[in-house]
Amino acid sequence: MKSERAYLEHILHCIDRINQDAYGGKEVVFASPTLQDAIVRNLQVMCESTQRLMESSKMRHPEVDWRGISGLRNVLVHSYFEVDLEAIWTIIQRDLSILETAARQLLVESSPDG
Repeated sequence: MKSERAYLEHILHCIDRINQDAYGGKEVVFASPTLQDAIVRNLQVMCESTQRLMESSKMRHPEVDWRGISGLRNVLVHSYFEVDLEAIWTIIQRDLSILETAARQLLVESSPDG
């Protein structure tokens, strides 16, 4: 079993990759199936890593919609034909930064110096 720190680092790595892939903007992403696939895959893996975090860690960050992240993972894995790119773009623009901030704070708290 990996440590919580490893999952937090992985979440941040996925967010960074999503942000890199989305950097060109909505029109570029919507025109590129390759970018769409990369973003969706990183969202899926990121969501999976959030499910591995301890409940006590999640409770310290109620600003994050942990249940929504879990639901997104299920849609991405099981209903991938129904993935709504507009909804994905909204998540990238509105929600990723909230998760990123929480993950960074949890990472600091999990460090020996935290």
